[in-house]
Amino acid sequence: MSIDKRLKNKFVDDLFDAISLLKNRKECYQFFEDICTVGEIRAMAQRFAVAKKLDGGEIYSDIVQETGASTATISRVKRCLNYGADGYKLIIERLKK
Repeated sequence: MSIDKRLKNKFVDDLFDAISLLKNRKECYQFFEDICTVGEIRAMAQRFAVAKKLDGGEIYSDIVQETGASTATISRVKRCLNYGADGYKLIIERLKK
């Protein structure tokens, strides 16, 4: 899968290099608390939870109830799982191991 050219630039490269240097959950909390709002972090966490539930075969109504995500968010995540850059799949598979 290729990287979206609209995303790639030096600033994004620097950000991802910085993220890749984080060594544990505590460091992630520290960095992300400084760089994101609480709402942004929770939105990303919710989308990731939705992705794991979709990967596990759960249905929309159960996902809505368990995560509070809208059906629009669930649809967007499902589209990424099916047609995206395979980032969700990469991490979900690693977490399964």
